[in-house]
Amino acid sequence: MSTTAASADGGPGDDELVTWWGLVIEGYHATQGRLMGEIADSFGLAPASFDILVRLIRSPRNRLPMTRLAREAALTSGGFTKVADRLVAADLIRREPCTTDRRITYAVLTDHGRDVATRARAACAEILRRRVIEPLGPESSASLAQAMRTLRSANGEHDDGPA
Repeated sequence: MSTTAASADGGPGDDELVTWWGLVIEGYHATQGRLMGEIADSFGLAPASFDILVRLIRSPRNRLPMTRLAREAALTSGGFTKVADRLVAADLIRREPCTTDRRITYAVLTDHGRDVATRARAACAEILRRRVIEPLGPESSASLAQAMRTLRSANGEHDDGPA
């Protein structure tokens, strides 16, 4: 069978399937690049810093254990420590020891961090409205999110919590 021919079940051929996936990746990178560029221009936040602030603003009491935050942000321990140090220096987060377990340290938003995270999240939503919802429409955008949630569930190690 040719690599361009449809598969036995009538699905896409090899070339078409690889092209589809390449388009997903290219679309993601183009959109993410624009999104993070606008966030950096407006708030001076690198992608990892923005990701951490958004995770904290969405968490109960605006805090998470640092090891969990590093894992969720897909950062190594050392990489996360560098990002956390920069966020502490910018007065966006503080480190808070757990009162019941000395092994746990929380990353907690400061008041300034909460303000920046709230404004950056709102800006992100507006950018996504322009860069995703407008070109795709609400239904296709929702379908894309559901498709990516399905792929994350089928292939990822993370739970299916809030997206």
